[in-house]
Amino acid sequence: MSLDCNRMIGEVFAEACRNYADSPAFSCLNHTITYRELDELSARFAAYLQHHTTLKPGDRIAIQLPNVLQYPVAVFGALRAGLIVVNTNPLYTATELKHQLTDSGAKALVVLANVAAHAADVVGQTDVEHVILTELADLHPPIKRTLINFVVKHIKKMVPAFSFDTSVRFNQALNSVSADDWQPVSGTADDVAVLQYTGGTTGVAKGAMLTHRNLVANMLQVNLHMSDVFKTNQDLFIAPLPLYHIYAYTIHCMCALTLGNHSVLIPNPRDIPGFVKALKGVPFTCFVGLNTLFNALVRNSDFRALDFSKLRCTASGGMALTHDAAKHWEEVTGVPVSEGYGLTETSPVVCVNPRYSIKLGTVGLPIPETEVKVIDEDGEAPADGEPGELCVRGPQVMKGYWQRPEATAEILDEDGWLKTGDIATIDAEGYVKIVDRKKDMINVSGFKVFPNEVEDVLCEHPDILEAAVVGMEDEESGEVVKAFVVVSNTALTEQDIRTFARKSLTGYKVPHSVEFRDELPKTNVGKVLRRELKE
Repeated sequence: MSLDCNRMIGEVFAEACRNYADSPAFSCLNHTITYRELDELSARFAAYLQHHTTLKPGDRIAIQLPNVLQYPVAVFGALRAGLIVVNTNPLYTATELKHQLTDSGAKALVVLANVAAHAADVVGQTDVEHVILTELADLHPPIKRTLINFVVKHIKKMVPAFSFDTSVRFNQALNSVSADDWQPVSGTADDVAVLQYTGGTTGVAKGAMLTHRNLVANMLQVNLHMSDVFKTNQDLFIAPLPLYHIYAYTIHCMCALTLGNHSVLIPNPRDIPGFVKALKGVPFTCFVGLNTLFNALVRNSDFRALDFSKLRCTASGGMALTHDAAKHWEEVTGVPVSEGYGLTETSPVVCVNPRYSIKLGTVGLPIPETEVKVIDEDGEAPADGEPGELCVRGPQVMKGYWQRPEATAEILDEDGWLKTGDIATIDAEGYVKIVDRKKDMINVSGFKVFPNEVEDVLCEHPDILEAAVVGMEDEESGEVVKAFVVVSNTALTEQDIRTFARKSLTGYKVPHSVEFRDELPKTNVGKVLRRELKE
């Protein structure tokens, strides 16, 4: 088998727009744009960048947008102009944003007005020369656009005051050119397409250099692996996870799009009532989420009342899927969850559970043209069945970290093997089970405790909504297990939880202490921040 990865994203995008011109591409807040409209709008944005800015091919453009229609327009427009997209989290603090803009050397920033205040504070301390400002409903029809933007700004007060020395409005940029003004640029599949920032296995946020080849390869790999589930020009994907995160970007802006499918963008998935309202009457066939989102939805009575008759596939990634969340999701929707696994550095997908061959508790089988192995601390294969650090090799593995050759050399060897920092086992059928993050492993008197295992057990308790486990220093045993839990029954005690855990866990794995929380700290994607709990 050989995948044709020798194409640029602009080529596969253009092909999809030709093939599915009149089909819906993206919807948001009850407005839909077709592939034809996406093609024209992104060409106009590319033309604006080429003719009204100082940007040249290879320059970096930061895009700081949630899931709104402007996101795919800006990203594909930037790529068509030969720029490198720097996906930027709208929830960043001013300090985090300044680091990313400075480290990437971004010369332009596309930002949503709702989050522009932080950018206004720091952009003058960076290389950014062009700020393109947009409001939530800028790509909606005029009357609806005016109404939504007015309500967001003046009624809901969701746009803090800010001021840039110079900026241009997104719609003003689009209206200053025509699609015919766009001039195709030359390049190769090995050019960097996206700088995707990540903490990696350690240290400060680094930009993973994902090439056109990496992203096109991962799209082809996933679509082939899921060919018995994904349909062509028939599927409707729900997109609650942020497109600026590589998992959602690859699924919705690469996999679904190149098959001519339709993605419904959810700007704020934390607003569960609003999210569920957006799903009513929508015949969705594919749902892409993660553990914390599944947990929140299945506990919502309006969600449970939705029509799931068209749903064929639920994909989970980004964090470990607990048995409890998987069980309740299938009970409510009738569809099992296909858990997968990947990293920012692998564009991101490495493994996925095939829809009709799911092994719960594993992250599935490697996707086509992907090699995996586990190694011990000496770099050798561990004894059969024993866990080791997971290593990955394939066309989706990043080029390296932006301007960090030493950090690149630490995890990527000359033979193309990437050390993931995750502890895993591989069974006789090739299914991969992630035991835990190498750095999160707890050492109790020389015994290894993997937080995922303990969390999975705790979440089986009917009164525990969420659980997170970390290691705390202890004079006698080196470390002890501490659990943080969110419960639905305030009468539940620490002793109740420890007693419950003892039924399934050996003594040293049972939480030494339990702390009750109203909520657990999470990333923008919904991944629990164990590090913050430990600190």
